Amino acid sequence: MKYDLIKELIQLAETFESNPGNYPSNINGFKQWVHDQVKEADQPIHEPVWEGKEKGRTPESVINTLIVHMNRYAKTYSKSAIHDSAFSTQEEFIYLVNLKAFGAMSKMELIKKNIQDKPAGMQIINRLIQQGWVEQKDSETDKRSKIIGITPNGLDALAQQMDKIRHATNIVTGDLSYAEKMELIRLLNKLDHFHHAIYSQNYSPAELLEKVTKEYLPVKN
Repeated sequence: MKYDLIKELIQLAETFESNPGNYPSNINGFKQWVHDQVKEADQPIHEPVWEGKEKGRTPESVINTLIVHMNRYAKTYSKSAIHDSAFSTQEEFIYLVNLKAFGAMSKMELIKKNIQDKPAGMQIINRLIQQGWVEQKDSETDKRSKIIGITPNGLDALAQQMDKIRHATNIVTGDLSYAEKMELIRLLNKLDHFHHAIYSQNYSPAELLEKVTKEYLPVKN
């Protein structure tokens, strides 16, 4: 009796378990992983043209540069949206949006949700407190921690700028079609899930690159 199929399945399972990536480490995650591997293999790759390609510039370099550029473009539109308002920075607005959407939370939860370091996050929270847009109280579960919640004044401040912020958000997506937006969301979500798992580990700068290389990136044969 031949067991070639079983052997191939075992090899696939070993490959998956060694690096599941963003997939759940269970049978459903394995099935989705196999499906995506086959789908990706069947799809022809159409390489776009990018600056420096003929000189050996890598796709990774282009992706990093474009992400940085998009962040700067988005900040430019956000600055315009909060011009002549009481908001000083885009981050103040985003902090309030998160508190409105997710409810009260600890200072560190709010800072981490916005992927910022503690000193910068605390400065933003202190400005929001001074504006009367958020209030803090002792945590019921940890007296050393402060819980931050949005105030009625904070909700009013959001409401006054929301139309302009939505307009700026629409501009950032440019002339992408609906299908292109959906594909971009899928890819950005995949990247976000990958990096958020690493970010949550709080690796020190000295060990970050080595840890990610060994534990998160696929092994190249």
